Amino acid sequence: MLNPTDEQIAAADAFRAGDHLVLQAGAGTGKTTTLALLAKATPRRGRYLAYNRTIARDAATRFPKTVVCKTAHAMAYAALGHRYARRLGGPRQPSWRTGQELGITKPLRIGDREISTRTLSNTTLRTVTRFCHSADDRLHPHHVPRLRGLEDDEHYTEFAQTIVPFACRAWSDLQHPEDGVVRFDHDHYLKMWALTHPQTTAEYLRLDEAQDTNPVVEQIFTAQRDHAQLVMVGDSAQAIYHWRGARDVMSGFAGTALSLSRSFRFGPALAAEANRWLAVADAPIRLTGDEAVPTEVGPVQRPDAVLCRTNIGAMATVMDLLGAGQRVGLAGGGESLRALAVAARDLKEGRRTGHPELVLFTCWGEVQDYAAHDPAGRDLQPLVDLVDPHGTDALLSAIARILPEEQAEMTVSTAHKAKGREWACVRIAEDLAPPEDTEETDEAGRSVPGPIDDGEARLAYVAVTRARHRLDLGGLSWVNDYPQEHAP
Repeated sequence: MLNPTDEQIAAADAFRAGDHLVLQAGAGTGKTTTLALLAKATPRRGRYLAYNRTIARDAATRFPKTVVCKTAHAMAYAALGHRYARRLGGPRQPSWRTGQELGITKPLRIGDREISTRTLSNTTLRTVTRFCHSADDRLHPHHVPRLRGLEDDEHYTEFAQTIVPFACRAWSDLQHPEDGVVRFDHDHYLKMWALTHPQTTAEYLRLDEAQDTNPVVEQIFTAQRDHAQLVMVGDSAQAIYHWRGARDVMSGFAGTALSLSRSFRFGPALAAEANRWLAVADAPIRLTGDEAVPTEVGPVQRPDAVLCRTNIGAMATVMDLLGAGQRVGLAGGGESLRALAVAARDLKEGRRTGHPELVLFTCWGEVQDYAAHDPAGRDLQPLVDLVDPHGTDALLSAIARILPEEQAEMTVSTAHKAKGREWACVRIAEDLAPPEDTEETDEAGRSVPGPIDDGEARLAYVAVTRARHRLDLGGLSWVNDYPQEHAP
């Protein structure tokens, strides 16, 4: 690096001093370049815990040989997981068949809902996965996921008490290296390794994407504090995976707090837009745009990417673009959308579905009623609005026309899947909607808008910072008229 910024120099100085370090790196601020600068500032042996294998491989080409770049799973496999190699990648089988082997042979009735053996089996396996992502030393009822249509706390408690014994039986089955009835995967050996309280021999340890760390990885990382220098790197404002068990471990970490705030991805106009959302989310950082990068905020007729709030929003956007004759790609592929459309088709044709979003409904009419009248089902209304006028066959036909991204004119993505990526021109889809109005009115008699949820603000921040040269706020344009006195 020829001309490191003052912030990067400060980070290198703190690292050389041996401080435990928490580095808030905003969108496009040269995080990997900074980490390489730190690695080259010391001859000590280090480990870099990457978020995924692709990041680990890239880091290995940029860091000196004194740094071992691996994911937490790779470390766990080398230490313990290889003993279970015979069970990894075993044949897939329906969850109900695994459930039968675990003793799930009868449906369960709770209130006016009958929960099938297939749903009980699927929930048992999901419970084990949630336990594996946690820092807990044993299975608890809170590891049992909640199901749509079973939101009542008393009903959930009864359901969880039924599931936990089967989940314990599944976890016991996974302890056998040679064979078993539960399909063995990588999260299982990671949890087993964490339960041994492993100690690294590295002199320093770096955790990347720390704002989206599973508690089990956090536990492994922080346990090294007494004998290794710890460096957490990430962006608290991009903590958008709480719904799947991740949590931002940066805010409570005891260490020297520094930041990287100059973005090399975009210019001042987009930095100002990002800062609006950072302020709403009460984030610990504000960005400065690069004057050398021309970036505008305004309408985009043909964006490179359209970013949506949900998979259902992505499905609606794909339908619109295909109808307009566009060649469309979808980040992550179309399988999740296809599974949702198939589930809707099954319910419309009178069959139950195993899709976790719709598993407790017996017919499509129940979904329509739930989406229209139950506050917990409001996010399913866009699916109903797609299925009812178009039909599931038209949805499935559209999904089949989705192209690989490299062959497409335009990419559709959820904001979650867009994290870590960037495009020249980005449009925000309409499903990133404003908060609902409250029942209060202001002095002029207008409805007072509800508060902006900080999780939604973080998602908006991720979405708007994916653009390099032009951003169309689209579905987030409502923020321009949002009363400042009602902002958090």
